Formats: sequence, C-alpha cells, structure tokens
Amino acid sequence: MNPSPILATLPLPATVDPTASPKPERTTYLTPVAELQDDIAAVETAADDRSVSRVSSPTEGRTAIEVVIASLDDSKAEEVVDINLQGRSALADHMVIASGRSHRHVSAVADHLLRDLKEAGHGNAKVEGLQNGDWVLIDTGDIIIHIFRPEVRTFYNIEKMWSVSDAKETTVH
Repeated sequence: MNPSPILATLPLPATVDPTASPKPERTTYLTPVAELQDDIAAVETAADDRSVSRVSSPTEGRTAIEVVIASLDDSKAEEVVDINLQGRSALADHMVIASGRSHRHVSAVADHLLRDLKEAGHGNAKVEGLQNGDWVLIDTGDIIIHIFRPEVRTFYNIEKMWSVSDAKETTVH
C-alpha cells in the first residue's frame, strides 16, 4: 500500500508505524451503567409519585356518540341530527345525519370523523361513498352516520323515515 503524496509529506508521530493499518483511538463516550440505573430509578419514582403527568387526547374516555357529535361540530357539519334507535332497531343504537356544503366538505367531514373515531379507540369503521362526496355512510357498528350534500339529503329525507315513531327521541345539534 503506497501512501498518498499528501500524506507522505506530513510528519508522523514517533509512535505511529507507517506500515500498520490506521486504527483510531477509542474514546469512551458511554455513560457508566450505574448512572443509567440511577436515572431509570428516578424516572420510575417520579411516575409512581404521579409527578409526571400524562397527556391525554381530547377524545379519550368519551363515548362513541360523543366523539361523533364533537367531530361533526368541529368539522362545521350542518344540521346534525342524532336519532336514538335503541329498542327500535337491531341495526344500531344511534343514527346520526349531517350535511356538508359541497362534495369536498362532505368528504373532509367524513375523513375527519374517521380519524377522530380511530384516535378515540372506537375501531375501524366501514365507509361507503367517500370518493364521490354526495352521500357518505359510516358504520361503526353501534352508530350509523350519514353525511349528505344538502340536495341529496332533501331528496332521500331519511331522518323522516326513522323519526316518525318518537319525535322526542330525536336530538338536533
């Protein structure tokens, strides 16, 4: 191995053998194990003392229907109606109907709602119509959510079909 001409002109320290392969000196940058164990113990003690507060999500600990209504409100959905189906249908416990102002708004409201449900731990919902944006149907199992454009909602008028038996069980938000 021939050294490069630049390296050949540099003076070498007396202890370096020019024929040996260069090995850098190893400097220890690691923290001793005892210090790490002390740090771990301090963190565990702080957690036990509850001096370390846990940040919770805004949707944590809320029921699915509360998450749905709050998400629709945050997304500026219009004419949100919650119909209580408990005891009237085996399909779901609640049906929520809302409107968006345009195709894009309907899709954005549905997408926001799906993310909020997932963050709150209410599982993956089944979705239909998200790409079209006229009528998006979201089925969480216990709640069926319909998000319409206003013209489509007027045409189908499904809240009238489900609200006929008890007007007092329908809540307008």
